[in-house]
Amino acid sequence: MPIVYEDELRRDIASKRFAPVYLIYGDDSYLKNHYKDTLAEKSYDGDPFFNLQKFEGDIELQEVFDAVNQFPMMADCKSVVLSDYDFSRGDFDRFVQLISNANDTCVLILCFDTVEFDGKKGTKEKKIISAVEKVGGKCAEINHRSITALVKMLSDGAKKRGCNFSEISARHLIEISGTDLSTLKNELDKLCAFVGSGEITKETIEQIAVKSVDASVYEYVKQIIAGNISDALTQLDDMFFMRIEPMIILSVAASSYVDIYRAYTANIKGASKSDIAADFKYPKNKLFLIDRAAQNLKKFNSTKLQLSLDSIAEADKSLKSFGTDPRTVLEQLTVKLVYILAKGEAVD
Repeated sequence: MPIVYEDELRRDIASKRFAPVYLIYGDDSYLKNHYKDTLAEKSYDGDPFFNLQKFEGDIELQEVFDAVNQFPMMADCKSVVLSDYDFSRGDFDRFVQLISNANDTCVLILCFDTVEFDGKKGTKEKKIISAVEKVGGKCAEINHRSITALVKMLSDGAKKRGCNFSEISARHLIEISGTDLSTLKNELDKLCAFVGSGEITKETIEQIAVKSVDASVYEYVKQIIAGNISDALTQLDDMFFMRIEPMIILSVAASSYVDIYRAYTANIKGASKSDIAADFKYPKNKLFLIDRAAQNLKKFNSTKLQLSLDSIAEADKSLKSFGTDPRTVLEQLTVKLVYILAKGEAVD
């Protein structure tokens, strides 16, 4: 059986026809835990005290074996959840055996969140997937949703709350608040409560929504590239007020310039956006960074780009040096980057 995705899990939950084993992994923590908990709650019968058992982390596998093989109490089926078992350090063979001993009276749900699970490359992971498939189980890879899917989720969610959320406004919320589902749902609740009914506009979002760290730094870089030194310094001041770590500010800003460098080299080699995404493993909900980099590249030539990257490297070294003032380092970097773009030369 091939790897399944959200729609398959939703169908099982809606129809109450469950596989004996579910293996859940991927890069979206919120969604993984959502489906783990929903499957667990919907797949057992009777009293949860007896028929819903949860285990996590460094657990003795015999306890899980006993739970899986005990008959449900006055019910047809029970569910057992095992989260983040470190199979690379634990008893791997016993773990595979646990999966292989799946039975009709128990739904075993395995979820990997904090423990890394590479379903495409890992040798042990492939054996686990094979064991799940042999007993008729399902392996679900749950990754971050695409921007298009997030926009639809926001628009549909607003409609259910009696509000209207256009695609442009929904994309704006994603840009400033990030792609984390939990954060977006919280922001949607706030926005709908604020407007009551009617249209959620970009102006309302700017007024109400909380900006993510990445979004704050992206705005800072946007002002630098636009040559708005005053606005860039104001944005930097706001980030210090929010107590964002200076190294995080520099790291995210540096990643924006690295995106531009990748767009620059791709342009020279005649590579496409999809080539960049594949080569550097951009997740689907981060593809907009490539578009943004291509747009920003219009302000650069090879000299400006190299000088900018050198200045960022110098700032990184200074921040890691003892006794330097982080605010001064980043303020000086801001001025240097704007100057480089304006003059095409380094600051003396």
